[in-house]
Order: sequence, then structure tokens, then C-alpha cells
Amino acid sequence: MKIYISADIEGCCGVTNWNEADITHAEYAPARAQMTAEVVAACEGAIAAGATEILVKDAHASGRNLIGSDLPRQARLIRSWSGHPLCMVQELDACFDAALFIGYHARAGSSGNPLAHTMTSSRIARMRINDRPVSEYQLHAYAAAMFDVPVVFLSGDEDICLEVETVSPACGTLAVKKGVGASTVNLHPAEAIEGIRAGCQEALAGGVHAAPLHIPEKLVLEVDYKDHQLAYARGFYPGAEQTSPLTVRLDATDYYEVLRALRFLL
Repeated sequence: MKIYISADIEGCCGVTNWNEADITHAEYAPARAQMTAEVVAACEGAIAAGATEILVKDAHASGRNLIGSDLPRQARLIRSWSGHPLCMVQELDACFDAALFIGYHARAGSSGNPLAHTMTSSRIARMRINDRPVSEYQLHAYAAAMFDVPVVFLSGDEDICLEVETVSPACGTLAVKKGVGASTVNLHPAEAIEGIRAGCQEALAGGVHAAPLHIPEKLVLEVDYKDHQLAYARGFYPGAEQTSPLTVRLDATDYYEVLRALRFLL
């Protein structure tokens, strides 16, 4: 069994402030350690369920967060960014049996996490596909669906777990925290690690039951920017149009075109 893991940090247990997610800040080290421990737990759960190959994408900020020497030997790690449209699921293809998303978080415009955002917190106010707000989970679960790969487990904040339970009820989830204003209420870090290990094992044991997300035939991507100057400039992307001072819209019938456009619209 071949498994793909995509890992972020803003949905990891305890991570609450942007300083903790910043590789240059003194508060970063504990968050990095927790992110690594949660990914190690996901790998261990997958191996216990029969995984023989695991590919891990370090998908936060610099892409240089996970401590590779802590990972099991069955795992291979993608560090930094290639610039490929698959972004947080770089190198994913149809040879994988399932995907696990670790440390994922609430979407831009949500109150479910003090660090809620979609792709970039500095430029994007919110993002929609077919008039529905989307998260990084949904963007990359759709990407996995292009290869018929299901996302079978996700850990993160309570808000993103509720979203997953709505759009993919068979996908296992573990809420390691919830956001309350600028604060978070967290599980004990060890409990989060244990829950991720058990959740990943359960999601993969006895075969994969969650189905890939259904990608709509017609796709309308709308990006709301925080700065009208960005919206103006991004409106010149081929096929896109600026529909308001802060919004750019793109119509597509191929989800890969949406992913490719985001590499430039962001």
C-alpha cells in the first residue's frame, strides 16, 4: 500500500500564534517538533495498517519544517517548493492508494482558528469555487481526486474537521484543537499524537473506504483580495476577469487549470 501525506502546521496541536509558525522566530521550535511528531504518528499508523511506501510533503511556508531524521525509513520527504500547480500535494499521482492530511486548518474568513487562511494570509481575504468558500483541504482533496486518490484521514482544528465531515463523511478526522477568538483550546500534545496514529491506522486498515471528492464539471473560481491593486493586476491572467475592486473570477472546465491559475493569481 502506497500512502501520501500532506502536512501543514497551523492545524497542529498547540499552534496558536503566527510567531509559532514562523521559521525565523524563537517560538517556532516547539511547533516544528509537534508538527514532526504528528506526521511521524501518521506514518506509524499507516505502516501498522500495511503501508510499505509513504511520501510526505512538507506543505507549510518554506516547506522546510519537518525533521526528516525522525520519520520512519519507509517515508520519503519532499522539502521546499517546486512551483508545480499541485502545490501542497506535489508528486501525487494515480499510483497512491490514499492520502492523509495532517495539521490542516480552517479556511480564510472562518473563526475556527486564529490562523485561519486559504493559501496565503497576507493577500487573500477568501476564496470560492462555485460560490462556496473553499479551504486548503478542499483545494487539495480535489487535486487528489484528479488521480482518483481519496483523502481518508485529516487532523487539524475543529472547524476544518466539521467541513470534512460535511463533504466527505467517510473520511476520518481528529480535531486536536478549536479556535476561540485569538486563543485555542487544545488536546494534550501526546493525546493528539496518539489519536492521529490510531486514526490513520483505522482509516487504512481493511481497505480504503472514503471516496475521492467529486469535481464539478463546471468550475467558477473567485478570489477576494485584501488589496484592490492586487485584484487589478491579477485580473489580467488569461481567462480571468476582475469582477469587483477586490475580486477576480476564472471560469474553467478542467480542475488542473484552476490549480495552474492559482500559481499566478496568488
